[in-house]
Amino acid sequence: MASSGIAPAQAAEVAARKREFAELLGEFRRTPVLVPLGDDPGGEQALLTADFNGIRFILAFSDEQALARYATARGESAREWTYQRVLGARLLDAAVPAAGVPCGVALDCADGSDGVVFPPVAGIVPDGAAVDLDDEARHGGAI
Repeated sequence: MASSGIAPAQAAEVAARKREFAELLGEFRRTPVLVPLGDDPGGEQALLTADFNGIRFILAFSDEQALARYATARGESAREWTYQRVLGARLLDAAVPAAGVPCGVALDCADGSDGVVFPPVAGIVPDGAAVDLDDEARHGGAI
């Protein structure tokens, strides 16, 4: 056992998965994705979101086929879906903090295990929007 209480083989697997996720996150940040627009309570068009366990997720799709699978899963394949093409980094760095509530991004959410969730945690979203940091860390030591 390693000093952390994890067997070396498990530690290697954890490290490999962290690298894999970091690569996936980097690719997402560099890639334009499709973000459907929905109506907000004020009647304005806004990024389509879904709330799950107290966290809001901006719904994003890698391509029109992934968006079509989502529409089909909702039983709304006949409706016209308006969307914006947005760089993944812009979603994580600007849209997530602008939500004003704990917020992440769900990519290709109708694709089961092929979908990816980018939760609002340090290293994925700006520290000010990360739910896993205390207030002092979120505000750069000034609270």
